Amino acid sequence: MTNPRPAVGRPGPQGAKRQAQRRVAPSEGNEARREERRTSEHSIVPLKQGNFSREDPGEGRECQVKDSLEGNMPGAQKPENVSTRQQRIAERAQRSPELGFTSLAHLIDLDWLYQAYLRTRQDGAVGVDGQTAADYEAHLLDNLKSLLDRAKSGTYQAPPVRRVHIPKGTGSETRPIGIPTFEDKVLQRAVVMVLETIYEQDFLDCSYGFRPRRSAHQALDGLWQQTMKLGGCWLLEVDIRKFFDTLDHAHLRELLRRRVRDGVLLRLIGKWLNAGVLEEGNLTFPEAGTPQGGVISPLLANVYLHYVLDMWFEREVKPRLTGRAFLIRYADDFVIGFASEQDARRVLGVLPKRFGKYGLTIHPDKTRLVAFRPPSRPNRAGTAGAGRPGTFDLLGFTHYWGLSRQGFWVVKRRTASSRFHRAVKKIAWWLRIHRHESVAAQHQTLWQKLRGHFAYYGITGNYEGLSRFRYTVVRLWRKWLQRRKRCGFISWANFQRLLERYPLPPAVVVHSVYRRASEPLT
Repeated sequence: MTNPRPAVGRPGPQGAKRQAQRRVAPSEGNEARREERRTSEHSIVPLKQGNFSREDPGEGRECQVKDSLEGNMPGAQKPENVSTRQQRIAERAQRSPELGFTSLAHLIDLDWLYQAYLRTRQDGAVGVDGQTAADYEAHLLDNLKSLLDRAKSGTYQAPPVRRVHIPKGTGSETRPIGIPTFEDKVLQRAVVMVLETIYEQDFLDCSYGFRPRRSAHQALDGLWQQTMKLGGCWLLEVDIRKFFDTLDHAHLRELLRRRVRDGVLLRLIGKWLNAGVLEEGNLTFPEAGTPQGGVISPLLANVYLHYVLDMWFEREVKPRLTGRAFLIRYADDFVIGFASEQDARRVLGVLPKRFGKYGLTIHPDKTRLVAFRPPSRPNRAGTAGAGRPGTFDLLGFTHYWGLSRQGFWVVKRRTASSRFHRAVKKIAWWLRIHRHESVAAQHQTLWQKLRGHFAYYGITGNYEGLSRFRYTVVRLWRKWLQRRKRCGFISWANFQRLLERYPLPPAVVVHSVYRRASEPLT
């Protein structure tokens, strides 16, 4: 029979005297000081706004698997979490812009890999091995341990990527997408988590694509503000021909070594660059490019263009211009605005040489100089411009000049015709394939598709495009419901009653400048 647990009460006079005489052991004092330092590290704020999140996805679940991943040993020092280690690397990179990091692989441990697993998309397409996220999770601990051992020892072999083609939106052109295996995605995500903390301190504000806390809508806002600030400009619309397929491996390794000199990470990146491509049963090994669709590919593309374009434009081009200029880049899509036509033509002439030095080619047909100025801007003859102002497309929107509610010329955006027709084509294809499903099931999917379309294209000035898209979807839904059977004519009156029962979401401008302006300041 076990003795009952003694009650905890206030110590008597003799007990208090013994406690007062008690001295703290040196090891306990050191542990208390270490715990105090670890607590203070959590209060550090990032040095650069928008570099990375201080809270990891699934951080609440981290403690649930900590016992199984790390183990709890009595008296052992609690390891630093992923966010703290990322913060320390970011601070060092911020203090030393020219420093080359030689020891980074030690950051990737079992807990780091688990966080990379949480940040990896679970419902993505499978790679060449056919393994899904659920299959990998069935033996998660063993898989992560094996992956860590192979990555650190150098025995990890990057599997080939499975290549598929998706419509590009411009005619019959397609875009090749490389799909890695799920385990490869996890390891690539772990390496990205290391490199991202370093390069986020280096990337310039003109870069928006595939960066933490940055989006395409922020790039659109930045472009709108720059063009309005100049009151119109000469805009250079540039298209890099097959950027992800022609990215030079030797130049990429050279640019990476300026900041990253860890042998383990560089070997892993080299294996991913040299991994084969499996397409329709044929395995090939490209000598250039990085698979568009890999987890690490967007970061490598940003690093490449950071040195080739961003830094070159900021340090070498801008000081030599006679007027103001700006650069807006989202991954490999970018535009450059100039206040002076002479400056624009000079850069247009030297840009192919600059890109050719690093193995890239400017598309001659898709690269053009646009006189993006309001109609009231006088021309060379000194008279008001009577011609129609130029337009250009970027990030799925056509940018043009229009009159505001107050009657002033402002830059407006509408859904690009190629993106509009591509979205309509996808909706029509889906309705044709699923026309025999229940109306409730079709309604649920159409609701989600419309909400997703409005979430991206719902910006100020594009309400007409949103309404037109919704009207087209309604007509397509009626068309394919009528084709469910041979004599399935549905009058508009009957279809309106069906819409009252299964209503589709209205067109909504999600990203409205008027809504943001009306929000109270906090």
